[in-house]
Amino acid sequence: MAWAVPLFLGLMGLEYLVARRTGKNYFGFANSVSNINVGIAERLLDTFTVGIFYFVYEFLHLHFAIFRITSGPLLWFSLLLLTDFIWYWYHRLAHEVNILWAVHVVHHQSEDFNYTVSARITVLQAVARMCFWSVLPVIGFPPAMIVSVQLVHGIYPFFIHTRTISKLGFLEYILVTPSHHRVHHAANEQYLDRNYGDVFIFWDKLFGTFTEENEEPVYGLTKPLNSYSFLWQHFHFILEIIYTVRQTRGLLLKLRVIFGKPDYIDPTLRAKLEEKFLVPGGRGVPSPGLQFYIVAQVGFLMLVLFSFLLLENMVPVIIQVGISLFILLTLINIGAILEQRRWVFYLEYARLLVIFIILYVCWPFPILILLFALIQLPFFLYMQSLEKKYLQLLYGRVR
Repeated sequence: MAWAVPLFLGLMGLEYLVARRTGKNYFGFANSVSNINVGIAERLLDTFTVGIFYFVYEFLHLHFAIFRITSGPLLWFSLLLLTDFIWYWYHRLAHEVNILWAVHVVHHQSEDFNYTVSARITVLQAVARMCFWSVLPVIGFPPAMIVSVQLVHGIYPFFIHTRTISKLGFLEYILVTPSHHRVHHAANEQYLDRNYGDVFIFWDKLFGTFTEENEEPVYGLTKPLNSYSFLWQHFHFILEIIYTVRQTRGLLLKLRVIFGKPDYIDPTLRAKLEEKFLVPGGRGVPSPGLQFYIVAQVGFLMLVLFSFLLLENMVPVIIQVGISLFILLTLINIGAILEQRRWVFYLEYARLLVIFIILYVCWPFPILILLFALIQLPFFLYMQSLEKKYLQLLYGRVR
């Protein structure tokens, strides 16, 4: 799966060039960076969860399988149909049940619509999908078949997150096309909660959730998030649920908040939580220098992720954890830089600390401890001055 990283990046770059060539501005800088960052985290954490998912399928198949299904062309296609059918209902419920929407909302936050949006999948969403798909080994499909079909099923949706492809003729009646999925991602009133299919569109037509693309979609949430914070994007709706449950009296009403529709969440609550948890900041357009720094960080992360995925079987677990921590800190850091937060200075220090720990685990030489101690001295002696100069270098000014 390591080679999927440069492949999909190349396709994103190709879409960008096609859009520019046709005079279309489909890529916002901050939105695209934010989308890719979510994808980096998901791909990273997948390395730790894929084996767990396979174990769950194996356990269920071994102990609870109703039938003993073997491989065959018709059965492979049946499995694809069943996988997509289950996806339809998972996806539909993910828009109608708060606890599921809390892990799916991240996918809908981008106000752009391009291939980078396909990367906005979280590991929590992957866990939720796995719970739904766990019925497949119980039916009797072998885990190897399930995982193989899910790989194909997971690749196809990448290609429908685009505005560069118009309607596709007769395929519109069979497959989920970019036109269908643009409707799904739209915040227009007539497009809300429509077109849930992932590969086949006939589920939506069968269950009454199909809408054709007629007017230009407006993308994102009905109430835009207005934040590029990596952590806030992932956890804001979970916090909204928690705070709503705390303010609600009675067990049944609390359960309705958790398992009911997003309509049960007070729409003004997010603004109150943003005031409580987010430091006031801006979402201004980054300067060219700042954009270069962000792109350099994302590019470096891509290289680290590619190497990590390529060599994961050769890397000790403790080093894998250290590299994962460094990547996650960098993703948080990039989101903070996009919002021009002052505390990024301390995140840079935390990243440096993680690098030294990784180096010491790999090469436990006393000279590394001495070197780190020497770096600490000016940091603590001139912390305020270093912070000011760093922020001036980064943002061009100190707010």
